[in-house]
Parts: sequence; C-alpha cells; structure tokens
Amino acid sequence: MNINFELYKVFFEVSNEKSISKGAKKLMISQPAVTQSIKTLEEELGGKLFVRTPKGVILTNEGEELYNYIKEGMNYFINGTNKFVSLKNLEIGVINIGTTTTISEHYLIPYLKEFHNKYPNIDINITNDLTENLIKDLRNGSVDIIITAIPIEEINDIEYKMITFLNDIFVGGKRYKGKNFNSLVDLLKEDILLQKYPSVTRNNFNKFIKENNLKCNPKMEVVSHGLLVELTENDFGIALLTKEFIKNKLNKSLFEINTNIKIPKRKLGYAIKKNSIPSFTATKFIDILNKS
Repeated sequence: MNINFELYKVFFEVSNEKSISKGAKKLMISQPAVTQSIKTLEEELGGKLFVRTPKGVILTNEGEELYNYIKEGMNYFINGTNKFVSLKNLEIGVINIGTTTTISEHYLIPYLKEFHNKYPNIDINITNDLTENLIKDLRNGSVDIIITAIPIEEINDIEYKMITFLNDIFVGGKRYKGKNFNSLVDLLKEDILLQKYPSVTRNNFNKFIKENNLKCNPKMEVVSHGLLVELTENDFGIALLTKEFIKNKLNKSLFEINTNIKIPKRKLGYAIKKNSIPSFTATKFIDILNKS
C-alpha cells in the first residue's frame, strides 16, 4: 500500500481539532481540500475514519486505532525536526576532532577555546593518534575532521586545506648553545634524535635526506614529541623539532643549531572527506580555523 503521507497529516490535524474547518485552518488549506484528502485516505484504507456530528467530527473505532499510531509517528517527526533545528543552531551536538598529541598541546587549544566560548553546549571529543590512523578514522566516520601536518603525497579521497606553515629545525640542549655546523653532513655525524616513522615530521625529513643524497643513522627514535624534547633538554643529542611547538623553550633550555641547508617547510591544515558534507559542528569549527 502506497499512501501519500500528506493525507495522514491532514487526518492527524482533523482528529486533533475534531473539526474539518478547524483542521483546514490549522493546515492553511481550503476546507474542500481537507474533505477530499479524508475521502481519499478512507478509500485507500477501505473504511470510514470519521463520523460527522452537528458539532464537528468524531473518530470511528478504527479511526481511533489509526490515530494512536499516527500520533506517535507525528511526535517522532516533530521531535526529529526540533532536534535537527537544535543541531543546526548548535544548541546541542558533538564534534569529533582527530589530531596528534603534539598539535593538541601546542596549536589547537586557542581554536578549541574560541569554539567552546561560542557554542558551550557542544560536546568536544578529541582523538589523539598518528596521522595515518586518523585518516582511517576520518574514512570510517569516527572523527568529523582531522588537524594534522599535511602529508607529502596527495590522498585521493581526502580533502586538505592549509592553515599555516611549520618549520622543522635542529636543536640541542645547553651543551650545544652557540654551536653551529658548516654543513648538514657534519651535523648528522652527531647523536641525532628523531621521531619514529610514520610521523609526518619524520616522513618529511626522510624525503629531504633522500633528495639530497645524505644519510642519517639516528642515535635514538621515539614516538612522543614531548619525550623527544625532554631528551634534547637533557643533552642526549641533537633533535629535529618543530620550531612553532617549542618557541617557549628556545634560547632557554633548547638552542637552534644552524647549518648551510634548511629543512623544507611543512604545511599544517585540516582534512575532511572529499565529496561529503561536514556536520553543522564541523562546519563552524572549520570557519574558526579558516579565520587563522
């Protein structure tokens, strides 16, 4: 049975008002149109829904049974519409953000704060992981958006938007203060500390090393950016770190080491799935990021 749902809407309003004329007024359509809709619905169902009285209409027993179901369905429609409007207005909702621990700690907080101040009723869920894992989360819908250093290779189903540049520099602890190297070759003979592959920082550095026909055998490799910073501060060696993430430590506990070759800048940005429509919450967060 294929019945136009508009007919049920007419039936619902007439049942509530117990009057054809009042139902027509509520629906803002003509009384004859309401009468015809009721007649069409009765024909489709094969039975009477209303009994006319001098004061209006009353439901038949069968009509009463139908009304109870329609009422429940209409409440779902109304509640669903209200929920949608609340989500659209960001009165309720959630945003799922994927990013690395380093970016969370050293970059993301001001943007999260602005978003929270504007939309305090929105729950913020943050997933910290390696970029390659976050891309998987984005694909399967576990996160709405990821904030990450943009990978060197383009990924066909992921759309990236750059926010800013990142500068990777070599730094050492106090024993390297004021020390420079004439060439990167000489620097790489020192005890080098690096983040483990497949971090975007390491991937970018590996590509740079290969393009310049250089070799680097790191003394130590770690996953955590924070641990790499601590090891460097304690003079375990020279580390490749992101300047923007350690600016509060530069010329205090960490010291930049200059060479004749600079590591290429990296791009930091956000990513969403291509050919998809971001959620209302993700769209508002993207607006805040784009302002930067």
